[in-house]
Amino acid sequence: MINVAMISGWHVHAKGYAREINENENARVCAVWDEDEARGKAWAEELGCTFYKRFDDVVKDPAIDAVAVVSPTNLHAKLLLKAAKAGKHIFTEKVLTLKNEDAEKVAKAVRENHIRFVISFPHKCSDALNYVKQLADTGKLGRITYARLRNCHSGSIDNWLPPHFYDAKQCGGGAMMDLGAHPMYLLNWFLGKPLNIQSVFTSITDKPVEDNAVSVIEFENGAIGVSETGFVSRCDRYEFDISGTEGAARVTNDTVEYCNLADTDRKWITPEVPQYHIPSPVNAWIDSIVNGADFDSSYFGIDGAVELTKMMTAAYTSSTGGVKANV
Repeated sequence: MINVAMISGWHVHAKGYAREINENENARVCAVWDEDEARGKAWAEELGCTFYKRFDDVVKDPAIDAVAVVSPTNLHAKLLLKAAKAGKHIFTEKVLTLKNEDAEKVAKAVRENHIRFVISFPHKCSDALNYVKQLADTGKLGRITYARLRNCHSGSIDNWLPPHFYDAKQCGGGAMMDLGAHPMYLLNWFLGKPLNIQSVFTSITDKPVEDNAVSVIEFENGAIGVSETGFVSRCDRYEFDISGTEGAARVTNDTVEYCNLADTDRKWITPEVPQYHIPSPVNAWIDSIVNGADFDSSYFGIDGAVELTKMMTAAYTSSTGGVKANV
């Protein structure tokens, strides 16, 4: 049985992760630490576990095997480094850190201390996206030249996001840093190594961070990726388009369409998408700790986490300076 400490209840998904850990027969939430003591104590009482006032006491406790770090993003570097150096396995929310040099330090500590690390990239579990990834990887679309992913919601205009999600210091940004992380890591997954990024960010609701954002990314192989996100869209669809020299595919919500020269004679078809049974990031993490499962690190591993930080750093540098920024 893996004993997991929840590190902060700051993130909107924190309670969901705690529930998922407790629902896994191989793990349980045994402790809570929070930078907001009152919130942490209340959550620990709700979970029926111990509250730790000091984070250092969490990582020094030999009974705690792992930590789920869902704190303000600006605390990630310090918390993740301490946890890794103490030998605690790590689950964390995106993004990894706010600075490239901190991401590299965390990655070094994770590797040197043989930490089982998972970052929450849940869209990689999608059957529809895995089907399209298989099309791309097997050459059905030819050489990939372009991809665009749009992922938006109405959090700012319907006022359901917590106020601290607009705190530039804690979050490091707005819509692109939070919801836009999904298009960023998926474009990296499909298109490979990014070279540079150009961004346009605006604030429709006059928040102190952007709530409407687009980044255009040049990749090493010549492909172009477009990451679209925002907190100001109602009735929007999740859309992923990918094009290559031999064909194209589209995901709209959970539906896949594709066409190519060899298989469909340039006609768009709607294939039956199989189930890929990709475990959620939380369950993949627990399985890797308990059973030594060597899950595909391209899904949730430390390399992708570092790459996401670098992409976000470039995206925000570009949005401030109005020019392309190297990744």
